[in-house]
Amino acid sequence: MKKLIFVRHGKAEDPSSGISDYERSLTLKGKIISRVMGKKLRQMEKSPLTIISSPAFRAIETALIFALELGVEPDKIILNSNLYYKMNLRYLQEILAHAGDNSDTVIIFGHNPSFSEITNSLCSGGCDFMAKTSVAGISFDVMKWPEIRQKSGKLEYLLKPDKES
Repeated sequence: MKKLIFVRHGKAEDPSSGISDYERSLTLKGKIISRVMGKKLRQMEKSPLTIISSPAFRAIETALIFALELGVEPDKIILNSNLYYKMNLRYLQEILAHAGDNSDTVIIFGHNPSFSEITNSLCSGGCDFMAKTSVAGISFDVMKWPEIRQKSGKLEYLLKPDKES
């Protein structure tokens, strides 16, 4: 059994702030909600986790906050530029190759619209839109990552931040 957990980065600075999209940081609210969602995920996941993140700063910040809550050493986070530049199903296997088949649970931190599209295409019953800091856990009845196929996953949970957060 393999499980993929998709986490969309938290609320980031406005794109008009004069810095590049790649360098945008989380807002204070984005950091607070990321911590809350990391705690929620810790209640759901107990097994050892592999974390792979987009190298965009807001995704790395989100991954670091979750890693802290999940007890994963920050230096164990794997950065993969495909999560920023060309994330799609075709590149998913390439991204998962960095985790290796010994990792049964992989958390991927990245961006929309690709995360909403990919989670929807992987789940047999589809998956709802991923708002900022949403967490989608999808399980697959396979032994190796390359065996994952479209519509072969089961949505275990979709955690979304509270509206008032």
